[in-house]
Amino acid sequence: MTLSKRIIPCLDVRNGTVVKSVRFVDTRDVGDAIEMARRYDREGADELVFLDINASHERRRTMVEFASRVADQLFIPFTVGGGIDSADLAGEILRVGADKVAVNSGAVRNAAIITEIASRYGSQACVLSIDARKSASGWEVVIDGGRVPTGRDVIAWACEGAERGAGEILLNSIDHDGTKLGFDVALTGAVALAVSVPVIASGGASAASDFVRLFRETGAAAGLAASIFHYGEHGIAEIKRALAAAGVPVRPPERPLEGATT
Repeated sequence: MTLSKRIIPCLDVRNGTVVKSVRFVDTRDVGDAIEMARRYDREGADELVFLDINASHERRRTMVEFASRVADQLFIPFTVGGGIDSADLAGEILRVGADKVAVNSGAVRNAAIITEIASRYGSQACVLSIDARKSASGWEVVIDGGRVPTGRDVIAWACEGAERGAGEILLNSIDHDGTKLGFDVALTGAVALAVSVPVIASGGASAASDFVRLFRETGAAAGLAASIFHYGEHGIAEIKRALAAAGVPVRPPERPLEGATT
């Protein structure tokens, strides 16, 4: 059976407000995170991802209370990431209602956290988020919001993460982030070929055609975007209709209204 490709809005959150940047700099406020999440739920998003953009840099706990408020409002699965550096903290976030947690900088510093989260809560709850930047030899893993290069190869790290128990890879191209240049097809294709777990591509989407190309040319399981949805440039239903017309399997674009009968 062919699995449906997923369309996932990403909400970068700072103090409860959604923000957006270009290549991880020039950050500006976009809107209230809860209100935007509810809108994306109604519009047919398959999942949502919330990332606390300052958590790793400031070495503070992520959004346990925020995740609880989100869970009260959503019908679709959601992932929370940002500053998660222990399985205990991951467990708190999952217990208040998040479906998955994403680990990034904390996992690079202590890869055992991936195994710990997966063994306690299941691989399906553990997402390895990787921020990737082009390097002379391929792609390099960077951490702490793109500020710190690690010298680690992205493909090798994705493979290690999957082996340690990560159930998905959230792959963000810093070179394409916020640029509207389209997804980094070369990066995504290389990682998707190398791992056996689903890969979520992130960074650069500007139109439905970018999603069509992503799914036609790579093995990505999902496409994640922010700006085109946040600013109303394109709707989720529009993207899904274009994908369906191109022969890409997707779930129906809109969830039935609450209380509606079929």
